[in-house]
Amino acid sequence: MTRFSVIAVAAATAWMFSANPALGADSSIETAPPAAPYKAVSSLVKLPDFIPGLGQLFVDPATLPAGPFLGYDRQGKLVTTTYMIPLSMMKPNMNLDDLKVPAGAIDHVDIQYNAGHPGVAEPHVHIVLWNVPAVQEARVAK
Repeated sequence: MTRFSVIAVAAATAWMFSANPALGADSSIETAPPAAPYKAVSSLVKLPDFIPGLGQLFVDPATLPAGPFLGYDRQGKLVTTTYMIPLSMMKPNMNLDDLKVPAGAIDHVDIQYNAGHPGVAEPHVHIVLWNVPAVQEARVAK
């Protein structure tokens, strides 16, 4: 199975969960900051408090490097849930099952390649589960 095929499987899995927002839903994390065990990513690695395109990120350190990373807009509202899957973890016949949607309904899913950054230095894929329509993505643009 090629890496592209694995990414396609990841997209299908993420889409399945976006169609059923009740899976793993926890309304107590719909506003920032979320309760423990989540911590601000900026307190764990050298990254800014607010990352354009993803928002203010929080993660349970026990779930690193994959996440989920919770992304909040500047008003503290949950906008994204992002999984960061290192390419080295992707293997033939791999399935990305049981992706959690921690809170809210998912409007759409984006999958993006990332060459690496502090916290997840190796090349990886971002699977971004958006809680807002595409026209509202600007809430985390800057």
